[in-house]
Amino acid sequence: MSKSTSWDMKGTWDAKGAWDTKGRWEEHERPVLSQAGLDRMRQVLAGHVGSGAVPGLVALVGRGDETHVEALGTLHAGGTEPMRRDTLFRMASLSKPITAAAVMILVEECRLRLDDPVDEWLPELADRQVLRSIDAPLDDTVPAARPITVRDLLTFTFGFGVVLAAPDTYPIQTAIRELGLDTTAPDFGPDEWIRRLGTLPLMHQPGELWQYHVGSDVLSVLVARVSGQPLEEFLRERLFGPLGMKDTGFHVPADRIHRLPTSYAHNPENGELVVWDEAAGGKYSRPPLFQAGGDGLVSTVDDYHAFFRMLLNKGTFGGTRVLSRASVELMTMDHLTPGQKVEKDAFGDHFGRHGGYGFGLAVRTHRRDLASPGQFGWDGGLGTTGYADPAEDLVGILLTQSAMDSVHTPRLHKDFWTTAYQAIA
Repeated sequence: MSKSTSWDMKGTWDAKGAWDTKGRWEEHERPVLSQAGLDRMRQVLAGHVGSGAVPGLVALVGRGDETHVEALGTLHAGGTEPMRRDTLFRMASLSKPITAAAVMILVEECRLRLDDPVDEWLPELADRQVLRSIDAPLDDTVPAARPITVRDLLTFTFGFGVVLAAPDTYPIQTAIRELGLDTTAPDFGPDEWIRRLGTLPLMHQPGELWQYHVGSDVLSVLVARVSGQPLEEFLRERLFGPLGMKDTGFHVPADRIHRLPTSYAHNPENGELVVWDEAAGGKYSRPPLFQAGGDGLVSTVDDYHAFFRMLLNKGTFGGTRVLSRASVELMTMDHLTPGQKVEKDAFGDHFGRHGGYGFGLAVRTHRRDLASPGQFGWDGGLGTTGYADPAEDLVGILLTQSAMDSVHTPRLHKDFWTTAYQAIA
């Protein structure tokens, strides 16, 4: 329950209280989430689990002081171990906003500056060459017009990213694959990763075009070098510890591995679930050689809720300030020009539906569904979604173990968001 009174835009009291018989204002407690709406959410989510679209899920909707969690289905397809509130999930690209927040901590301490070149810390990315066109041979280049900046990395406009085309369509894609830079679990560390990246030309001039993903992994190396700590150690001291995110990290320790579900992809021929990563003995059961801030974190619904609640609170959580108000506002505003958004917007439901992009997360600039303009967050390719809506003081997080490589998981996500917003009292 939450208590509040306020004047509305017309200068009259809203419906959160009433005058008593003695002319005194009485605050009324009222739910900020509708029980009928939450019941509908549970029914809809249970339908997706029952259909076999996903083996299980954990969903959270938080508004004000109210938090509602649903844990449905099982950890493993065909298994009996139930999903629980503390189930651990591979967050995939929901790692990106956390990495961006780490960078802003260093900016606030004046150890980084948004528009300074990164050459000092990442000499591997100095003096770049740029392909004349995306389909050009690797030696058909021109010099970069300017150095790469911290801002370029935060906004995914540094000139390099995922190529949104079939594998090996262009020479640069083949080179990325041959260098082992196309994997979420490289068998080498961050220094070797950035060295290999530095052997390739940029695809576009710095600042020219939004390109997905790689900027966050580069920021992983940057944060580690500037802080003088492994990325996870810095995150634990400056974010996870203050926010109480005790279950968040880059691998799952042996005493918690039973809380990690099997991760599934979909067979492209028939849509059936196929194992992508086992829990025990799998990718996340041991510390990675490269702590990838773009897609490497494991977390729980409550841990991630704490992070988003901090952002909604303009940088504070539980009385502790983690980021300044100004930094949060900068992270959650649109930084892209129409020209920079061309490739992003071409992939509507995947990248373009939000309208804008901030630092490591999408920002709604228009209303095309139930979400308010100003909503911010992102989705993870392994089946996760998380957003916060300042206009509604709303956080929604849905975690599954089924990848976004078929129609089923995206439909589940859309239905979750529809039911989350209709549950607002």
